[in-house]
Amino acid sequence: MPSTKKLLSLASLLFVLSSATAARAQDRSTPRFADSEHFTIDPVLDGLMVSGGFAFDELLTLILSTGEIQPQQPGDPGKLLSIDRSAVTQTIDPHAASYSNYGLWAAYGFAILDPILSGARAGRRAFLVDAILYAESIVLTGAFTEATKIGVRRPRPIDYVNCGANSTMSTFNCSNTDVQLSFFSGHASATGAITGTATYLAFIRSGWRSPRPWVTLGVGTALTAFVSYERVRSGEHFPTDVIMGSLAGAGIGVLVPHLHRRPHYHDQELEQPPFIIGYAPTRSGGSATVEWRF
Repeated sequence: MPSTKKLLSLASLLFVLSSATAARAQDRSTPRFADSEHFTIDPVLDGLMVSGGFAFDELLTLILSTGEIQPQQPGDPGKLLSIDRSAVTQTIDPHAASYSNYGLWAAYGFAILDPILSGARAGRRAFLVDAILYAESIVLTGAFTEATKIGVRRPRPIDYVNCGANSTMSTFNCSNTDVQLSFFSGHASATGAITGTATYLAFIRSGWRSPRPWVTLGVGTALTAFVSYERVRSGEHFPTDVIMGSLAGAGIGVLVPHLHRRPHYHDQELEQPPFIIGYAPTRSGGSATVEWRF
């Protein structure tokens, strides 16, 4: 009679062989899409994500506009992080808020233009896919930003001047809920999200050897930095607000198209993700592997 250990080893071997056979069969059944069709969308799921995110964002914005949620007063500026104290002591640029709006509108304009260009290059389906990916990145970033703002309720830098203990501004409305929505920056997160999605799409569609994705990355990063800088100069946000906003937006902007990628054959080979993390358990613990395909 074979031992239990040998039976388990045999069962494991059969399982591995059957899994490998199934994987090869799945690979053979993978459709050969055109090179421009790297992403897939689900009308029900993606429609729910876009409409749900938009509804959440708009509803929370309406709640914040009623004054129902009373803001907390600014505390001691000396307790701020050293990187943030300059936002309180600076001379505020009265035009900076408008400059940041211009930068944000430019990002929104590109989010509208880029799907149109994709449609002109690769057809109507590419236009639809890109439009949905941009919309999903923007609304999910907006919903996450609004939820974080109301959860943290951090006073804006300008409110330390206008609503602090030593303030002499009697005309400033310090009871407005907006005065505590500093963390994190919605302008920076939206611009970062559009940059992340645009860069991801450019790298996948054109490849890293093409100048297009690198130009997209450079211009998008510069625009996000410009918007972030102007938000600080306007007194609306601290440096940590725009840093966090940019990172959160860029993360969502990359994650949304990444989750919509589908495997397909390219040059007679199944396209694989460039970055793979693997883990293999062992009796003494386990081993992790990281693979990067060039």
